[in-house]
Amino acid sequence: MRDASESVRDSSRHSDLGRPAAERHVPVLLAECLDMLAPAIEGPGAVLVDATLGMGGHTEGALERFPELTVIGIDRDPQAIDLASARLERFGDRFRAVHATYDCIDEAVGRQCGVGARVDGVLMDLGVSSLQLGEEDRGFSYSHDAPLDMRMNPQTGISAAQLLASASKEEITRILRVYGEEKFASKIAGRIVATRESEPLTRTSQLAQIVRDCIPAPARRTGGNPAKRTFQALRIAVNDELTILEAALPAALAHLRVGGRIVIESYQSLEDRLVKDIFRRGATDQAPAGVPMIPEELQARLRLLTRGAQLADDTEKSHNPRSASVRLRGAQMIRPWKERP
Repeated sequence: MRDASESVRDSSRHSDLGRPAAERHVPVLLAECLDMLAPAIEGPGAVLVDATLGMGGHTEGALERFPELTVIGIDRDPQAIDLASARLERFGDRFRAVHATYDCIDEAVGRQCGVGARVDGVLMDLGVSSLQLGEEDRGFSYSHDAPLDMRMNPQTGISAAQLLASASKEEITRILRVYGEEKFASKIAGRIVATRESEPLTRTSQLAQIVRDCIPAPARRTGGNPAKRTFQALRIAVNDELTILEAALPAALAHLRVGGRIVIESYQSLEDRLVKDIFRRGATDQAPAGVPMIPEELQARLRLLTRGAQLADDTEKSHNPRSASVRLRGAQMIRPWKERP
């Protein structure tokens, strides 16, 4: 569902606009995610939080497979809420949509299940969604000319164009270097600032051309489209993605019951690093080495369900090219969550 190379995307995306969500979206590693979650969510009265609902593919699969499951689906994109709600209408009140960013999981769970409630499973499929990539006028794609927007919720916040019109060269450089891991960040930032002095920078094609002009030809021959890292970086900055993820991870774990499971798909190293770090901390005893008996409050809270990150196999990649960069991690809660420094 999330970030992947532009080269695998449907070239006829204008035709997507009128198509139902089920025809526009193939969920990544659906069977693997549900298999990992199954021991926690297959019983009567189970509740799963799909923290990144998108067009509802993972939720649909879960509701079909587990007939007694209820899913709380969270998404910041109002169009995603509408499309997923239409797709999942046949499940009645077993599906409950919440329009919010997924760091608000505590409010979503409290509203749907009661204050202090714990859920049985949490699923996160991070990054930009198929819906957002598939609609050119949202400005997420560097392959098509469109307004330079990139907001996951177009009703709030500033667009990428507004960010680039006001940020200093130093701030743009930082965004590109930190969020895009772009080696030519300073040169690209300088060209952006110079360009905006003579003309408004409002189109994706303008930005893609600036990036292309700033990257030496030898560097453009590998690694896909040269604009990929810059567009990723601006999208992350515009939507405050990493800040939200940093808040969402401990919030999700705090609302997971003992025995519950959390499964997360990430698509680039910055996201995956945050997931890997909190899972590692949760799965590690905090007592000093050599202590004969570890107090319960210092014992591990999580049991890891994957050794490292699980990747898509060749069959999955051929069926769903968006899975090419996915990293799947899972964990089971074995003691009540308590965040540690």
